[in-house]
Amino acid sequence: MTSLDKPTEETTEADDARAVTEAALFEAFGGVRGMVETVLPGLLFVTIFTLNNDLHMSAIAALAVSVVLVVVRLVMKDTVKHAFSGVFGVAFGVVFAMMTDNAKNFYLPGMLYTLGLALAYIVTSLAGVPLIGLILGPVFKENLSWRTRNPGRKKAYTKASYAWGFILLAKSAILFPLYWWADTEQLGWVLVTLKIPPFLLAVWLTWVFLAKAPAPIDVFAEMEAAEEAEKAAKAEREGREQGTADQTLPGPSEADGEAADLRGGKHRKT
Repeated sequence: MTSLDKPTEETTEADDARAVTEAALFEAFGGVRGMVETVLPGLLFVTIFTLNNDLHMSAIAALAVSVVLVVVRLVMKDTVKHAFSGVFGVAFGVVFAMMTDNAKNFYLPGMLYTLGLALAYIVTSLAGVPLIGLILGPVFKENLSWRTRNPGRKKAYTKASYAWGFILLAKSAILFPLYWWADTEQLGWVLVTLKIPPFLLAVWLTWVFLAKAPAPIDVFAEMEAAEEAEKAAKAEREGREQGTADQTLPGPSEADGEAADLRGGKHRKT
């Protein structure tokens, strides 16, 4: 290997690590389609309510489009976790708004969820078990190995969790005053506007932190390797035991000789 080859290989490995990180984040957070499924129900609600101030029509339309998104994913046999979470979020908002007869309350469950999630990111980071690591660990096939075996990766997950926590906390700091002081249309349009940019910022920061972190430890590959090694060791032990048994048992010719000697001795006595 020449001195010119080594930087090229290192660059390739770094690019591969970034590509793997991008793919994992894309899978974990739903990608473009997941963002559309997150934004569309709320956008439809605030659009219809802005046009006719009809709470029931707006709520039913938002819930209906959420259900359609789930059905489409089921028909296409795609993962439905993001669409299902959207349905539950919209359903809570619809029920809360209908029960209180206040269109603003359509947004309140989602706002409370965002605030709770922000606190969860921050608290778990302080506790040494960053939430983003718990979310992405299975995606990277490392589970919780980063906690004790990969300190550099744990540090990256901690930074990413703090980023998510403070970004969502800032979003909550904007929305809750609007909930009290703005009208439904103003709150709805601001909330729709703030759906994607903070999310993209948090995902980008997560990508930056993880792209510079050590590679994940593939615990699934380790378990498979351990199982293969155990099978090989077992086969080797069985082979040795079989060989020992073959050496202990007398061969056919030796047994025939012993039987012949016994018969000869009997004839001689007779």
